[in-house]
Amino acid sequence: MLCPNGEITNQSDSNTCWICPEDYWSNPARNQCLQRSVEYLSFEEPLGSTLASLSIICTLIPVMVLTIFMRHRDTPVVKANNRNISYLLLFALSLCFLCSLIFIGHPVRVTCLLRQTTFGIVFSLCISCVLAKTVMVVIAFNATKPNSNLKKWVGPVLPNSIVFICTMFQVILCICWLTISPPFPVKNRNVQHDKIIIECDEGSGIAFWFLLGYMGLLASVSFVVAFLARKLPDTFNEAQFITFSMLIFVSVWLSFIPAYLSTKGKYMVAVEIFAILSSSAGLFSCLFLPKCYIILLRPEMNTREYLMGKGNVNIK
Repeated sequence: MLCPNGEITNQSDSNTCWICPEDYWSNPARNQCLQRSVEYLSFEEPLGSTLASLSIICTLIPVMVLTIFMRHRDTPVVKANNRNISYLLLFALSLCFLCSLIFIGHPVRVTCLLRQTTFGIVFSLCISCVLAKTVMVVIAFNATKPNSNLKKWVGPVLPNSIVFICTMFQVILCICWLTISPPFPVKNRNVQHDKIIIECDEGSGIAFWFLLGYMGLLASVSFVVAFLARKLPDTFNEAQFITFSMLIFVSVWLSFIPAYLSTKGKYMVAVEIFAILSSSAGLFSCLFLPKCYIILLRPEMNTREYLMGKGNVNIK
């Protein structure tokens, strides 16, 4: 008679079974306790090294674009719709790509504390920058109308305030999370009998989903405002790109939720890293690749007359 899983006996035809230590599991013959293997998403395995390499490469791309923008800072394309917010958004996108590295490697207390909070704050900074750009698109157009009261809002004060307030709300939420119920590393022995999964317990699941919910709220507001402003004159057509970027962002994170809940162990971490990288790439591609195309490949389009719709450029 075999002992139950996790128990062994060293005598044949014995009804007495001993429970294996918690880091061990019984072999198929139930006569020996074998040490469980440890599993986490490491830098050495193919999945972890691939995601880490992708993260580093993607981090460098916004830095390169930021360098290009600063070299062409006095051109109309860069100056359009608050170049300082564009600089900040590029810097934040680099941090978004980079923060995925915190999810890879052996979970310890420090990385567990930094994982979700860093991700939430940096992404909130990104979406706040996009929201500030979206609001300024609408205000800039309506301020050109005669007797408009919105002219006093044109300038750096309003977008900077939007970015600061929206980001600080997420910072305060994360501080409360870390103070009341901080994440911590745990050994999960319940997913697979022969493995110990080293992972981060979020401490407060409510705080984690509230963090995601707040990001979703910012993205939804940006999407709605940009969608309503997408048909403004060509001078302010950045709203069209913002609409696409927010659509990609929301789609990625809506698909992330069921995938995250249906996976366990290192694959759950990989799903979140993929969502971080893909949503960041979507934001970057929609907001900055069209401008890079004009700056680098079509400099004749980088004029005030063309952006104002008063100039013609021959398409070859």
